[in-house]
Amino acid sequence: MKVVEVLHMNGGNGDVSYANNSLVQRKVILMTKPITEEAISDLYCSLLPETLCIADLGCSSGANTFLVVSELVKVVEKERKKHKLQSPEFYFRFNDLPGNDFNVIFQSLGEFEQDLRNQTGEELGPCFFSGVPGSFYTRLFPSKSLHFVHSSYSLMWLSQVPNLIEKNKGNIYMSSTSPPSVIKAYYKQYGKDFTNFLKYRSEELMKGGKMVLTFLGRENEDPSSKECCYIWELLSMALNELVVEGLIEEEKLDAFNIPQYTPSPAEVKYIVEKENSFTINRLEATRIHWNASNDHINGGYNVSRCMRAVAEPLLVSQFGPKLMDLVFQKYEKIVSYCMAKEKPEFINVTVSLTKKK
Repeated sequence: MKVVEVLHMNGGNGDVSYANNSLVQRKVILMTKPITEEAISDLYCSLLPETLCIADLGCSSGANTFLVVSELVKVVEKERKKHKLQSPEFYFRFNDLPGNDFNVIFQSLGEFEQDLRNQTGEELGPCFFSGVPGSFYTRLFPSKSLHFVHSSYSLMWLSQVPNLIEKNKGNIYMSSTSPPSVIKAYYKQYGKDFTNFLKYRSEELMKGGKMVLTFLGRENEDPSSKECCYIWELLSMALNELVVEGLIEEEKLDAFNIPQYTPSPAEVKYIVEKENSFTINRLEATRIHWNASNDHINGGYNVSRCMRAVAEPLLVSQFGPKLMDLVFQKYEKIVSYCMAKEKPEFINVTVSLTKKK
């Protein structure tokens, strides 16, 4: 499986689209808003740029993409009015992998910009938008061309499935039953990818440029702990049921692993300091319930749809499209049962960084 080719959220505006099933991600953007606002405010006040170039990495598509942009613009407009300056020209660069539904973004741009002007006033400077398809584990932008980089719920995805020397039998991700070599391989891949990410962004950001990155993580130092692996463990249970029923070959399941790593704050700190291009301003962990909606009766349904919007393209690449409805029906039942007994939460890790040189 080539991750660059198959990893993308479900496109469009349908029932299982990411656009209609990303409430958790939206709430996390709002939860981390104070950190993002502080960073963009500090950046603007220290540089007072006439043109402000902002990249959103792993932008996906739908309302969340524009939520980030509008929040950043509002902070800058507030600060520039304090300084009695003209509104800067805004240049937004939306990045995601080539399979992302960029069309949904571009079709909504006119309406979004008009809404933004209604909220901020007609003095708002010109806004320019572009899509940048490609992996953020490679170079994406010209040297020293960016002021600010934002990324939310993207950086836990790896550039590839780790090279496993042993089978991760019966699992699709790290778990308490995974061999130690599997856990080690996942950490090694994460270390390589996050180091590359920091290196390439340091080349693209100008001196004093900032980044705010939020990703799924964990507080526990055990990479296979329940707080970060449980959501995938339940999906592997659904897939194992299909193996027992003879609908999925066991070998196919054993060969499938999710290209994701959910780091602890300590691991993030270690790699940032080792790579040495950035200063850490803030590093925090927050929690959010799996079911972010107020609809607690349909909690399992909501969580399974959210996970389907995220994971379906990966599953289709390995198992084909025919079984997807059945997989997620089973998953919904398993998740509902689990949520009736406990209150599972996602752990979010947010880091605010400033480029050193």
